[in-house]
Amino acid sequence: MAKPTAKERILDSYEEILIEHGPGGVTLDAVAAHAGVSKGGLLYHFGSKEALVEGLMERLATLSDEDLEQAQKAPEGVVSWYLRTAITDVTQRKPLHRTTMATIRIMLNEPRVAEVVQVYNQKIHDLISEHVDDPLTAELIILVGDGLYLRAALGRDDASPLLDRIDEIKARLQR
Repeated sequence: MAKPTAKERILDSYEEILIEHGPGGVTLDAVAAHAGVSKGGLLYHFGSKEALVEGLMERLATLSDEDLEQAQKAPEGVVSWYLRTAITDVTQRKPLHRTTMATIRIMLNEPRVAEVVQVYNQKIHDLISEHVDDPLTAELIILVGDGLYLRAALGRDDASPLLDRIDEIKARLQR
């Protein structure tokens, strides 16, 4: 695996600080120090806090698009994949999960962030709807996936055992 670039390390650090300390903990000095770069090095890649937000949104869009591609190629089908990854993205600390958590921390302060999240949510909705005949069932699948994700993100021990029951959950939702 290739060593992360300085730009990637800066974004990783920005995410980490957002997750751990929220928007109030983000300063350019703090992000630079966490990333192990000089403030000038940070400013070379991201000229301002706004540029860091833009970088995070670009990362979210890229990871989300990759996630949707994986869903479409999943051998178990889109619905099972969606329900399973709602848990495994969290428990395996996948990059999309970390970026999502950082995004959630700044969403109330940055309206443009909510817009990017809404675009991804609509893409997920459209994808699930393509594979489920009934619109209400599609909505219920999305809500169950959101609930599984939240449960796992909150560290509830009862999320992971549901992985063995994804097929049963799917079957019950699609009756």
